[in-house]
Amino acid sequence: MAGMVSPGWSKTAIEVVQGVDLRGRQIVITGGSSGIGMETVRAFVSAGADVVIGVRNPAKGIEAARSIGDAGPGRLRVEHLELCELGSVVGFARTVSGPVDALIANAGVSKTPDTHLPNGLDVRFATNHLGHFLLAHRFKDQLAERGARIVVLSSAAHKGMPVRLDDLQWHAREHQFGMAYGESKSANILLAQEATRRWKGDGIFANAVLPGSALTGLQRFHGDALKRQIGFIDEDGNVSEMVKTTEQAAATSAWAVVAPELDGRGGLVLEDCDLALPVGPETHPWMGYDLSISKPSVAAELWERSLALLAGWVEVT
Repeated sequence: MAGMVSPGWSKTAIEVVQGVDLRGRQIVITGGSSGIGMETVRAFVSAGADVVIGVRNPAKGIEAARSIGDAGPGRLRVEHLELCELGSVVGFARTVSGPVDALIANAGVSKTPDTHLPNGLDVRFATNHLGHFLLAHRFKDQLAERGARIVVLSSAAHKGMPVRLDDLQWHAREHQFGMAYGESKSANILLAQEATRRWKGDGIFANAVLPGSALTGLQRFHGDALKRQIGFIDEDGNVSEMVKTTEQAAATSAWAVVAPELDGRGGLVLEDCDLALPVGPETHPWMGYDLSISKPSVAAELWERSLALLAGWVEVT
């Protein structure tokens, strides 16, 4: 692995926030009851932040909160949130009052038993992109109160997967969960870029994060055969040395919130507590940012189409 990774590859979220004082700051994070999200929450609580977690399973969220326990002086609150149910997104947003200093779009789904929701939306698009898009809009005024950062978790799966504006919901193509997931992760990057373009005048800056590969609940439906195919484990079940711990995979999310060098900067793709490197011949398949998926015109059109989708079901603001 030597030479393949940057110095920031092995950092943990707790290490990133050491010496940072987040007392009096409110952070909202989706999917904070396990995996990368839980370790991100642990770091923020240790630094004194007041953290609101949106989770599908509140009981699991409460259990996670108990396990975090006295990690630090920060306060922790768990609320129900089902990102693919737009009414749930609106309800969750109503539980949060006061300024929001950071919104972390952490939750996501990959392979699932279902391809589409009853309303026709692809499950990955609805959960990974549209639910977070709506949440950002519902919190916009609160994010603007003191100026805030939005952190959107993407994935190396975005590489080679430009958003298909003519078939966002995979109705015209034969559905492939891996490609649909990859496109939703490209949409995450475009969301960060377009949110910054539109909202930077309000003091809101959004960046996308490539957390690295970690074994979490995201792979709950993958099975060992698919994990071997991807390279997470070998034939004997040994975990690849390129797989991060959840503590390491949470580091860049924490850095995206606290790094002073990101003040007033948005529309970036971050990896290993730094700017992500463009994909090149020497880039590991699980690392790097594919510049070809980012086109301002596509980001703007995705934004407008997302607004149009929401208009039929909920109020955006």
